[in-house]
Amino acid sequence: MQTLNQDIKNHTFKSVYLLFGEETFLKNSYKKRFQEAITGEDTMNFSRFEGKGLDVDELIRLADTMPFFAERRLIMVEDSGFFKSSAEAVVQYLPTMPESTCLLFVESEVDKRSKLYKKIKSLGYAAEMTRQDITQLSRWAGSLLAREGKKINHSTMELFLSMTGDDMENIRMELEKLISYTWGRDVITEKDVEAICTVRVSSRIFEMVAAIVNRQTRKAMDLYEDLLMLKEPPMRILFLIARQFNQLLQVKELSEKGMERKLIASKLKMQPFVVGKIMPQARQFSREQILSYVQLCVEVEEAVKTGRLADRLAVELLITKKYGN
Repeated sequence: MQTLNQDIKNHTFKSVYLLFGEETFLKNSYKKRFQEAITGEDTMNFSRFEGKGLDVDELIRLADTMPFFAERRLIMVEDSGFFKSSAEAVVQYLPTMPESTCLLFVESEVDKRSKLYKKIKSLGYAAEMTRQDITQLSRWAGSLLAREGKKINHSTMELFLSMTGDDMENIRMELEKLISYTWGRDVITEKDVEAICTVRVSSRIFEMVAAIVNRQTRKAMDLYEDLLMLKEPPMRILFLIARQFNQLLQVKELSEKGMERKLIASKLKMQPFVVGKIMPQARQFSREQILSYVQLCVEVEEAVKTGRLADRLAVELLITKKYGN
């Protein structure tokens, strides 16, 4: 992303850019920055296409059009599907596009083997917006707090991020709440974080899994009711529980092979701080315990899909481990 920042700062733009990946906040942030830097409030030289099935001929005609009393024209194309299917016309056109046009693709799904991806890599710049690790998130969140004259120590920041998860948009919203809550004070404490920050669904699922395996049925059911009150669908809760058990099993197996946190995170494509949170929990339970719940999740999900169980009841039976008994 250093290249993006440098290009925006120096106003030395390439002809074509691609922003892709799962971190929506970063993609939205760079979309906004590109628009402000290239066209600002000038709507005549800014165009936006969204969704699959867009008219490629219209896109090319617009890209060929000289900007109106300005240096550059910006065309933003979002979730076109071009990077998952054939986009030969676009691939052939890009090398001939006028220097006065800047084409910005913003995509959720990208096949790096596609011709269009490779063409953009050769002519412009492709930036993958991945989830940030705890060090990057801490630095970023700390800088936002510092702008507001707030201070936070390392342990409080870790508590904050454990509650918010690694979604940057959610972190930003929770920071705004913290800043307002601590109005008139410089230092943010753990009590402030616990008082004001909303625990993410993923954190409740983590607690639920621990309660389920420890046979703390009442606690697990209370957490389940909390999620239902938050309008979380039972099947999504079931999916998240199953994913958590699978992660527990994978982390346990790799850590028992002597792998360290960062290596496990890389191998499983998880955030290091998430792995760091799972490892102590994985050590509490035997492989057989975790595996039995992984299998139970599969059986319960199958029972819902075949109509033998209602979704809400299925999760309750999983929590109490009564299904199949």
